[in-house]
Amino acid sequence: MAPKVLVSDKLSETAVQIFRDRGIDVTFDPGLGKDKEKLAAVIANYDGLAIRSATKVTEKLLDRATNLKVVGRAGIGTDNVDKPAASKRGVIVMNTPYGNMITTAEHAIALMFAVARQIPEADASTQAGKWEKARFMGVELTGKTLGVIGAGNIGGIVCQKAVGLGMKVVAYDPFLSEERATELHIRKVELDELLGRADVITLHVPLTDQTRNILSAENLAKTKKGVRIVNCARGGLVDEAALADLLRSGHVAGAGFDVFAEEPATDSPLFGLPNVVCTPHLGAATTEAQENVALQVAEQMADYLLTGAVSNALNMPSVTAEEAKVMGPWLKLAEHLGAFAGQLTQDSIEAIEIVYNGSVAAMNLEALNCAAIAGLMKVVNPDVNMVSAPVIARERGVEISTTRQDKTGVFDGYVKLIVRTPTRERSVAGTVFSDGKPRFIQIKGINIDAEVGAHMLYTTNEDMPGIIGALGQTMGENGVNIANFTLGRSDRGKEAIALLYLDDQPPASVLDKLKATGLFQSVSPLRFEM
Repeated sequence: MAPKVLVSDKLSETAVQIFRDRGIDVTFDPGLGKDKEKLAAVIANYDGLAIRSATKVTEKLLDRATNLKVVGRAGIGTDNVDKPAASKRGVIVMNTPYGNMITTAEHAIALMFAVARQIPEADASTQAGKWEKARFMGVELTGKTLGVIGAGNIGGIVCQKAVGLGMKVVAYDPFLSEERATELHIRKVELDELLGRADVITLHVPLTDQTRNILSAENLAKTKKGVRIVNCARGGLVDEAALADLLRSGHVAGAGFDVFAEEPATDSPLFGLPNVVCTPHLGAATTEAQENVALQVAEQMADYLLTGAVSNALNMPSVTAEEAKVMGPWLKLAEHLGAFAGQLTQDSIEAIEIVYNGSVAAMNLEALNCAAIAGLMKVVNPDVNMVSAPVIARERGVEISTTRQDKTGVFDGYVKLIVRTPTRERSVAGTVFSDGKPRFIQIKGINIDAEVGAHMLYTTNEDMPGIIGALGQTMGENGVNIANFTLGRSDRGKEAIALLYLDDQPPASVLDKLKATGLFQSVSPLRFEM
């Protein structure tokens, strides 16, 4: 029987035809995604679900999707898909990460021009029968300094186009290498320098714990007078209320926003202000981009359903079914090692070395490498997957090396991840026990035996009495339950570490209390996808 695919959002007829041409039974019902009850009533009949942003693939929907094998998102953002729930049910989630990069970059450039020359206001005034030339005095972009926050796929294209316009470009991106910056003809800087130098600031980062409110009231106050700010990335990166205050005061000369903290944006502190240009999340809204991602998702889903080939999957490695049975826990371990290092690394990464020792050295190292790099890169870009992570790392000039070793030590096999930055080297190692559970066994050369949990706390300190008490008492007094507690040290009285497995993420106030004791050199909360 031919696989069955439901297309519940608007996709091009050409994309739908790809399914038919490949022998797949396809149902094209582009309005169904907006009717949750009707969608839930029929979803059990399908092996694949092709969507854009209107369809919400929730845990409740997945409970009804008893035959569903793959969800394909025509676009990069998968916020409308419950990926953990899909993973638990064995449903692959695919996206199309490269189809709308140029389109989004062009929209950012368009908003820069619109704000610099006050085009929307001037248009409205002129069509109203006024002739207010003196009112709409603009500025040139040529020769101005553009500050790019996030110089990855889309941000890199913006950098190239801005350089072509004769702009000076500075970029803040912890993962941007000096080699890649030179290739783009831009200068890599820290965030504070960018804020103080840029005439125009444009954002091109995902919304994560690290980037949320990256242009906070405090950081907006650091910008130079007359700055213009453009956001075509994600709502929540900018404090909209603080920006509105600075627009009213004249400190910020203009803003162009395609995304908002709340969407659909029926209201915003930015609405109604002079020289603010707003669009309804149109970054990917071009005929070319919509066609590209639609064709790409159709090909990917058809390949998987007919041959088992996996491309651009967010929650499954590119391995065969036979390999997956053995490698599953090791792939998860590699991802955890990458996530551990990524959450603690703030500098740009120059090199990644992955050492495979013993039994794991005979496995599919390419897939394991991809899992480790994806875990590392997901910290700053949640949309990265096992296919795109190594590509992005190479584009940013990160050197990736792999070492195989015969069995040494007490473990049948282990993986060690070493990350090098301009200022330091960080290493973390782990293994998989017979129960199939990944464990951390060494952190920066200090032996440890720690079970991996969704919420963890990592601390470093000088080996001395009172550390265990301080950690236990602070957590207990603030209602944070410790599921597991592991200590390690390099030698008596020397460097020591602690790794706590917690039931919940510790509040910032608890972390502040630990830091206030003066006992710890660092206090770092960690999260892991389980």
